[in-house]
Amino acid sequence: MIVLMAGLPGSGKSTLARELAVRTSGAVLDKDAIRKALFTPEDIEYSTEQDDFCQEVMLEAAAFLFRKNLARHVFLDGRPFSRRSQIEQVIQAGEALNQSWCILECVCSDETARTRMEEQAGEHPAENRDYGLYLRVKAQFEEITFAKTVIDTDQPLESCVESALRALGKL
Repeated sequence: MIVLMAGLPGSGKSTLARELAVRTSGAVLDKDAIRKALFTPEDIEYSTEQDDFCQEVMLEAAAFLFRKNLARHVFLDGRPFSRRSQIEQVIQAGEALNQSWCILECVCSDETARTRMEEQAGEHPAENRDYGLYLRVKAQFEEITFAKTVIDTDQPLESCVESALRALGKL
């Protein structure tokens, strides 16, 4: 199963994805980590073109993982999936791989996102990740109209994990 970790920067997507991967023996593919691995610092640009390229690499990596284990959960992280076209690309790739998909949309208060981003400053692979980015993405975020499960990450992590595992059919 392909799991899209959707939501604004700082909404807890990565924390939840990592915990779910542990509990499902899954894999997390992180767009920001992939970008950092593929490009030298001077070649990193936080453009839509580079983001789309990194998503294509994520989907190729997912295909490789599924060839090894069709039953695996692959969590796509590091992108808010704020555009319908980004989600459609993943769904089409999943269909080509005979994989089901699930969208987990992480949400939290603005203050929680701001606090998380400030606490993680300098540790996150995306150097452009700050509260200004959060506000810009929020202003342009297209409502996700596909089937999804909304996870309020202001709640304790264990509660979020249980909600997500239920959505994945693991509870």
